Amino acid sequence: MTAARQRILSGAKPTADSLHLGNYIGAVRQWVDMQSQYDAVFFIPDLHAVTVDFEPGELARRTRTVAAQYIAAGIDPEQSIFFVQSHVPEHAELAWVLNCITGFGEASRMTQFKDKSAKAGADAATLGLFAYPTLMAADILLYQADLVPVGEDQRQHLELTRNLAQRFNARYGNVFTVPDATILKATAKIYDLQNPTAKMSKTGESPNGAIQLLEDPKIAAKRIKSAVTDAGTEIRFDADAKPGVSNLLTIYSTLTGRSVAELEEAYAGKMYGHLKVDLAEVVVDFLTPLRNRTNELLEDPAELDRLLARGAERARAIASVTLANAYDKMGFLPRAGR
Repeated sequence: MTAARQRILSGAKPTADSLHLGNYIGAVRQWVDMQSQYDAVFFIPDLHAVTVDFEPGELARRTRTVAAQYIAAGIDPEQSIFFVQSHVPEHAELAWVLNCITGFGEASRMTQFKDKSAKAGADAATLGLFAYPTLMAADILLYQADLVPVGEDQRQHLELTRNLAQRFNARYGNVFTVPDATILKATAKIYDLQNPTAKMSKTGESPNGAIQLLEDPKIAAKRIKSAVTDAGTEIRFDADAKPGVSNLLTIYSTLTGRSVAELEEAYAGKMYGHLKVDLAEVVVDFLTPLRNRTNELLEDPAELDRLLARGAERARAIASVTLANAYDKMGFLPRAGR
């Protein structure tokens, strides 16, 4: 008898018109790999996106665009459960339950809320932003996730999720799986092409510092060719002494599967220009089919919406059972027809 696979859950907010290369290497590629190893649940957390100022038309467009990019990059909506958070109302319903067992002081200690509210000002911080961690906990607990890949900035939120699951189970009866954090296999960090000591970001100092997945591949090629390098001429990996060249080697290695050592050997005695020209071609070859597939999906919104609706249906088949069990344990009357 084959053992059941562990369930893993992850999501990414629709906060930009295009993902960048750092997003792909740090997250999307990981999701694609996880599909064959785990029972995977992936979603676009649009409810989280409205905890700060947003524009409604922009939110709708970005949600579709991000979803299309994930599918184009290799997320299989048949193999994984892939959906938009607001299409599954159980997220908001369970979040309210968790709000009611979360202490005010406990929520106040969440560092992300303190950081964001300090930047925006206390009057601009919303209850939604304050309760962001309990909605995140609901996202996880609804699907009985065993593992949640997190970065350092989300560790505190996952620990709150574990505490809330244990608290609910102890107070009302066992309903929730207590999830574990998982640190994914070491992934390459991609840095800004113009400032290779800073992570590649959609809000970098220069637009030329990031490779956008949906931009014209020719523009991406120009950005690679104009990337900041370092003093000297030797092409070798040294993150401290040669951050610019090291960043280009990392991108090259990640997109081709060739080791950095192999690339160092191949470019021994060559100039930075040789590396940039070849890497520009690699990036174009990577971006072109991904961009074309994304545009195909966006040009057929009915098909994209069908895929997302099917994902939401599969998600609700799990989430509705979890919520019903939680409600039953708490003493709520069952809904007619359940």
